[in-house]
Amino acid sequence: MQTLDDLDIPYLRMEDPEVAADPVPHLNAARQLHPWLARCAFGHVVLSHEAIWDLLRMDGKLEPSFDDVVELMGAADTEWGRFQHSHILNLSGEAHKRFRGLVGPMFTTDEADRNRPLMRERMNRLLDEWAPKGAFDFEEFVSYFPISVISSMIGAPLTEIGRLRGSLEALGLALGMNRDFMPEVEKGFLVMDDFVQQLVAERRAGERPGTEQDLLDLLLAATRDDGLTDREIYDLLIFLFVAGYDTSKNVMTFVMRALLDHPDDYARCARDRDFCGEVLEETLRLNNPSTITRRVGRDIVYRDVLLPEGTLLFFPATVSGRDPGAFEHADEFRPGLERSNRHLAFGRGMHICLGQFVARAQIEEGLHLIAQRIRNPRLVGPVGHRPFFGVWGLRGLPIEFDPAPPA
Repeated sequence: MQTLDDLDIPYLRMEDPEVAADPVPHLNAARQLHPWLARCAFGHVVLSHEAIWDLLRMDGKLEPSFDDVVELMGAADTEWGRFQHSHILNLSGEAHKRFRGLVGPMFTTDEADRNRPLMRERMNRLLDEWAPKGAFDFEEFVSYFPISVISSMIGAPLTEIGRLRGSLEALGLALGMNRDFMPEVEKGFLVMDDFVQQLVAERRAGERPGTEQDLLDLLLAATRDDGLTDREIYDLLIFLFVAGYDTSKNVMTFVMRALLDHPDDYARCARDRDFCGEVLEETLRLNNPSTITRRVGRDIVYRDVLLPEGTLLFFPATVSGRDPGAFEHADEFRPGLERSNRHLAFGRGMHICLGQFVARAQIEEGLHLIAQRIRNPRLVGPVGHRPFFGVWGLRGLPIEFDPAPPA
């Protein structure tokens, strides 16, 4: 058995802007030196699809790591730090089971499908406003979509979307392992906290957007039936916004960037909604924004290597999808190609993404309508990138296109 100190493994500079701009050659180079493990600034990176698949199953030995992130960000005394300690992804055992059991039924496939008309209505509103322009930053445009969907699902006023967007953009940098981000992160969190507290107070006072029961009604019922505190309700609402915003927005931007190079596939998206789902799955495999982080809670021996208790492990989802040992044509965009392995974009184990069905439905519906109204899109400017640690993504995607009227 070998220890980590015994191994001759590469150092992967995940904090480097060059890695964020194009991680694939750096990941491939690291895999040439060791098949499944590298060092990074804050721990170790798991490099192969099979190793990520195996290790993320070890819920009994791997623990949530948001406490470590709070410490690394120097945020122990902040409200954002308190939130990271207590949200659902940082819970284990009975506490996690309790929250998952409460919220899980609200995010099933059936519930996601029930909200598809709402998703279409929100995207059509955005397209009515933006499509006539003939040119815009696609990343900015699409960022309003997940906020409006989440707001509608919980019965929040759409007039607040502009204010929330700025806060959610700041919170999207929170896991980037850069302490310079913390002032904006904390400011953004306090804006969100004020918003959800006001929303709950208004609902309890009888103010509501319509007569149909929404997600906020269900959560408030839980305070009576399941003993949730007000603070737990506020944190759940903030978590829904944070979890549903950055990843969906970044994935949709990656989808458009891929389709700019595949115009026939883009045109098919306008005709075939099911194909939009295949495009989404292929994009999630190739360019997924998530890096899952875990702490080793008990010593693990994996492939004759001792991963000692306390080791911080990083699992970049894009790494698993680009592994040529797991996927044929690993670096090629081939929507609809039948593959023997599945991507790990939504994680694995008991902390698998709660909102994955809503995210899939939302992006499928949104892409189908975008392709109908934004014809022949062309890239017309430089594209930036967000930090690879945390929630990776494109920073700006300037396009021109031929506007089309509503169908």
